[in-house]
Amino acid sequence: MSALGRVVRSGVGRRRVQTLVIGLATLMAVTASVLGGSLLMASSAPFDDAFAGQHGAHLTAQFDADRATAARLSASGRTAGVDAASGPFPTASITPQIEGMRLPPMTVAGRKAADGPVDNVTLVSGSWATGPGEIVLADDGPLGMEFDFPDLPGSPSLKVVGTARSASRTADAWVAPSQVAALTPSGTVGAYQMLYRFDRAATTAQVRAGRAAVTASVPEGALAGAQSWLTTKKIAARDTALFVPFLIAFGVLGLVMSVLIVGNVVAGTVGTGLRRIGILKAVGFTPSQVVRAHLAQALVPAAVGSGLGLVAGHLLAVPVLSETEAAYGTTGLSVTPWIDMAVSAGVLGVVVVTAWASAWRAGRLRTVDALAVGRVPPAGRGRWAARRAARLPLPRAISLGLARPFARPARAAAVVAAVLFGATAVTFAVGLGSSLNEVMSARNHNAADVTIGVSGMRPGPGGPAGGRPDAPDPAAVTAAIEAQPGTAKYYGTAKTDATVAGANGSTTVTAFSGDASWGGYRMVSGRWIEGAGEAVVPTQFLASTGAKAGDEITLDAEGSTVAVRIVGEVLDPRFDGMQVFTSTATLKKAVPDLALTGHHIAVTSGTDVAGYIDALNDRLEPLGVTAQSREANDGGDQVVVINTLTAILTLLLVTVAGLGVLNGVVLDTHERVRDLGIHKALGMTPRQIVGMVLTSVVLSGLVGGALGVPAGMALHAEVLPAMGHSAGLALPESVVAVYDAPALLALGLGGVLIAIVGALLPAGWAARTRTVTALRTE
Repeated sequence: MSALGRVVRSGVGRRRVQTLVIGLATLMAVTASVLGGSLLMASSAPFDDAFAGQHGAHLTAQFDADRATAARLSASGRTAGVDAASGPFPTASITPQIEGMRLPPMTVAGRKAADGPVDNVTLVSGSWATGPGEIVLADDGPLGMEFDFPDLPGSPSLKVVGTARSASRTADAWVAPSQVAALTPSGTVGAYQMLYRFDRAATTAQVRAGRAAVTASVPEGALAGAQSWLTTKKIAARDTALFVPFLIAFGVLGLVMSVLIVGNVVAGTVGTGLRRIGILKAVGFTPSQVVRAHLAQALVPAAVGSGLGLVAGHLLAVPVLSETEAAYGTTGLSVTPWIDMAVSAGVLGVVVVTAWASAWRAGRLRTVDALAVGRVPPAGRGRWAARRAARLPLPRAISLGLARPFARPARAAAVVAAVLFGATAVTFAVGLGSSLNEVMSARNHNAADVTIGVSGMRPGPGGPAGGRPDAPDPAAVTAAIEAQPGTAKYYGTAKTDATVAGANGSTTVTAFSGDASWGGYRMVSGRWIEGAGEAVVPTQFLASTGAKAGDEITLDAEGSTVAVRIVGEVLDPRFDGMQVFTSTATLKKAVPDLALTGHHIAVTSGTDVAGYIDALNDRLEPLGVTAQSREANDGGDQVVVINTLTAILTLLLVTVAGLGVLNGVVLDTHERVRDLGIHKALGMTPRQIVGMVLTSVVLSGLVGGALGVPAGMALHAEVLPAMGHSAGLALPESVVAVYDAPALLALGLGGVLIAIVGALLPAGWAARTRTVTALRTE
């Protein structure tokens, strides 16, 4: 091994704290960067590839058949700005049954073939539907399964002959065009579907311009609804895109912290190793070799940390990428190799530049100066402030500790920076966790004290409301609730599925009997429903249908249509946001047999909830239903994954921050070892030594915490709305403003805790050092 290699190996082994700090700082930066980069790619690449391969539809439009003829719609494909078009395809909204079990409604389109100029559907299994009695599903399903339609004239049935996949999600199923008429209820107006590709459709404004041109080319009022490909892409990418903003935030924190800590470690190595540098130069090392030695001492642990960070990034990406695989029906999604190379090269490049800036100083030192300066610890630049702090009317060990940051302001600033980033990470993590809890609280709508027959699932088989044939009489349940002492207020719920013009798939409709405004529904904008004909919908529903507050939409439930006006936007991420909340009076005509299947009750103040439930269940037992305490729900796997990733990345950042403090205190105690020997010789006890060392980082911890808390709050205020936007959610102020004064005070003091924990080990080392050994140290 060369002399330079021996110097590098000796430096890495001797400075174990600094080596560990650089390695962990690099690991943190690489882990978060790999996670962010891989999920950013996974959130768009599968959809983009499938969409391009199928010549996906930039706009999927549905038209009323009684307002526009097939010939007129076909001519709209030649509108200026339209690059290609397919259709018109006749469509119908169907509600199939399997052996008497009712399924959710679906939109079916009549197409002669899977291919076409737009939306070239990929046949996954089986064959295409070419004759009567055949259907192709957009989702996976067993071939040969029979769908029955006893409510339609002639009670037709369809056999699943194939499964296909449309990146544009233009329909839930396809049949032969001649089959659509038999699937349309008597007296119901038919509809047509047109698929368009535009010359320019990269932005929402361009798609809107194309939609406006198409709308102008057909009779007024013919367009019943439309869906942009950008909305479809956002929905497809939502699961993984949700993770990207906060991973980018952690990646930036880790990268900046790596730069600061690596620079501080190398600068401290140079500052405390001046005599060693002088000796190396005296025995023949050139300035270039000295610089390379210090660079290598930083690169060795950085390379190890980078390798471990790549492994950790891959492992943490697995649960999120698996959700993307399920969404697209693909396998083998993994971290792209070029992301590994780019992240590693970038982080190691930052380490090289940062380390070189400090190592260059070592190379420029004259041999005589290094030997002379290295024998005596350099005087601090804040000598006057240190003397003033040391004279405070406090115990001597405490005043000496408080004075130390002023004697070494640069090193104190490095400790402040480490604590600042640690406090920022903790503040951000606490805010993120609190906000997710608020979102889940809004999702569960669990403001009621007692519930009866409440389920978070979609309406199930057996009827439009998912009820059992032997379901209890809702009036009897209501009478029991009203008769029970302690009842303050209550409302009932009923669920059904419907289709909405311009949106594929089924939409869950929740109807309320009574005032549900107190039930925990968080309004983003507008107001809650107040009467028949009104509805509130989630943000994703508005994005998918292109509707806005004040618009009127048409629901098709059980073959009957009902018009409702949107009066508000509500926060509810369930069922991909495809929900409509209205009153039972609104659906009374369309679904006359809609029955209440859930009740939510608030008890009067001071009422014992457990006793209330027991007494109410005595009344409900003859009816076959049971009351229980409010329903709880953890919010699903996504929240668990986000909370787990947040905890892991925050722990890494806080650990790196603590090690940054540890590094600074280690350098300081090694530099002051002779002073420690003098203090001990003059009678300072080991406990006082520990107090002096810990006190030396208290001011830095206070300043770092005071700066880190507002920085974490600012990061939370930027990242959380970005996460909501990625998930298609608009978040109300109550979800964003989650910090209160006691929590902020505790988070600010957390900076002191990080500093003290980081200083514990060197404080213990200083206390255990023998007086004679310390006095002999130069």
